[in-house]
This record gives sequence, C-alpha cells and structure tokens, in this order.
Amino acid sequence: MLPSLDEKLDPRVKRTRGLILQSFENLLAEKNFESISVQDITDKAQINRATFYAHFQDKYTLLDYSINQMFMQEIDKRTLNICTYNTDNLRNLILVVCEFLARLHTDCVQPHNQFESFVETTVKKQVFDLLSYWLRNSKISTELPATVATSAIYGLASHYSHRKKRPALDRFVDEALPLVAINLEQFA
Repeated sequence: MLPSLDEKLDPRVKRTRGLILQSFENLLAEKNFESISVQDITDKAQINRATFYAHFQDKYTLLDYSINQMFMQEIDKRTLNICTYNTDNLRNLILVVCEFLARLHTDCVQPHNQFESFVETTVKKQVFDLLSYWLRNSKISTELPATVATSAIYGLASHYSHRKKRPALDRFVDEALPLVAINLEQFA
C-alpha cells in the first residue's frame, strides 16, 4: 500500500499534530466527545487556537484523523496493509477490529452515538479499502463481497465490544471467522 500522507510531513508539523492528538486522546479518557471543545484541546496541548485550526478544521476533523491514525497503527503493527487475502490474515483483521473497538469502549468516557458513528464510518472505510486491496487480483468485481464482509466484521466487533461480559477474544474470533470468510472465499 501507499505510504500515509503523514510520512511526508515536515517534522515540526508531525510534532504539533502529535501534541494535538495526544491532548485529544487524554481528554477523551476524561470526558465524552460532545463536551470537549477546541479550547479544551488547545489548553491541554498548550498551543493557540490558530495553530489548531492550521491543522484541523474542527474537532470532528480531528476525531476522524485520530481514529484513522489509531486504527492504521493497529493494521501496520500486524503488517496487514501489505498482505494478500488468506484465512489467517482475515482472522487477524477481525481480531484487530475487535481489539480496537473494545479498547475504545474501555478508554473513552461514555462514547455517545455521534462518536460511535464517526468510529464506524472511519473503521469501515479502512476495512473495505484493505479487503479491496487484498482482493485486487480477482477476475470478478469484489465491491459487493468486500462491502458485505466489512459490515460483518464491524458488526461482529461492535457486538463483542459492547458486551458487558466478553468471551475470550480468540474464541470469539474463531467463531466469527467462518461467518465472514464464506463471503470472500470465492473471490480470493
């Protein structure tokens, strides 16, 4: 896959974005997204509002960027972004999404519908893009199966992350894997 846009940024820009992101993530652990203001973020990051707005249009843009960055780090850690489709990679992808959503629900104070909607949109787009990349050499269109698999993966991970008493993650992923794989096997 292509390198991220952040890899091409000036080191000072990276440092400032990192400071904003860290401050934002710390605030998410303290209060819900709706009650966080740009002023809260700039105060915590010890930057002025103009600097914030030079990097992000608003807190929603920052949220989208933050989710993208955090999720891509998880994908990169497991090198799923340079793989092709196989059952082991699909299992690891389901595992990543489950872990990511579970961690968000643990680390963030009372995630609300607006926050969860942003998370869902961002994660689903990245999962869809990754599945499309994995299936890029298929002789037939993979848009529909990648869409179905993306929704299944996200739905299963959301179900897992919202459970009060979660089963062992490996066992859950092993049970979920055939439900997702059935949609992709013929396209691999």
